[in-house]
Amino acid sequence: MITPLPGITDAKPCFASYPLPGVQPCLLDAGGNELYGNDVEGLLCIKFPWPSILRTTYGDHERCRTNYFAAFNNMYFTGDGAKRDEDGRYRIIGRVDDVINVSGHRIGTAEVEDAIDQHSGVVESAVVGYPHDIKGQGIYAYVKPHHEVVDEEHFRKEILAVVTKHIGPIAKPDMIQFVTQLPKTRSGKIMRRILRKIAEGQTDQLGDISTLLNPECVEELKAGALV
Repeated sequence: MITPLPGITDAKPCFASYPLPGVQPCLLDAGGNELYGNDVEGLLCIKFPWPSILRTTYGDHERCRTNYFAAFNNMYFTGDGAKRDEDGRYRIIGRVDDVINVSGHRIGTAEVEDAIDQHSGVVESAVVGYPHDIKGQGIYAYVKPHHEVVDEEHFRKEILAVVTKHIGPIAKPDMIQFVTQLPKTRSGKIMRRILRKIAEGQTDQLGDISTLLNPECVEELKAGALV
């Protein structure tokens, strides 16, 4: 729905690019007000029906209606946050309903991941919550760097500084584990269930990992776990 066209669209790293013909995305604030212009960030919605739009969920139409069509009037709500850059390209940040409760503050994991990814030495990251004796929940970040990290402690401090700059000190990860790869499904989706179990120290309860694209990375994640 939002993608570059080969040989036509000028691609930009990390951006899904422009909407396909017939797709009308928009960004809204938490109050449902549309954010006009470029260089803005908000909740990604679709204004108008498009070819192959979801019509129902088999056996549970009400759930379909409340999840996707009831959040904002006459809008399809994707459940994702997104940015629109100065040229109108869209960048999907991630799920807005995946939050961590840190000392009473609700912090979106996608927001923290987006801040970490601003560091020039980071390829990608994944953030999950884990039990914390003082905060209730702590922030555990899995970070894939561009190159092998020589001084991990210095690199951690740089990442924390970037997160503080973009969000604030409350969103600084308590744990940062450097990894060579993240567990992903064959469609490229990060398997956060596995990351969450490892962060919680429940490495014996990972469940079925046979559907992963790269199941071999699980042992590396378990070996490098910080809890």
